[in-house]
Amino acid sequence: MPTIKAFETVRSVDGKPSRRLTTMNNRALVAAFEAAGLEFIPENGGGAGIRFKLRKDGTQGEH
Repeated sequence: MPTIKAFETVRSVDGKPSRRLTTMNNRALVAAFEAAGLEFIPENGGGAGIRFKLRKDGTQGEH
């Protein structure tokens, strides 16, 4: 994914290159997703994830 790779920094782990998001870039991605109408949901037995804040039917949150 070239778009995500542009946000990553390369670090060496055991002599091998490793890509990790910096804290600042991670915050920028989260802010961009949230501005686009997405929300992050916690791991609550069903696994962490992301979903649209408003559904097509205009409702929001869990049902």
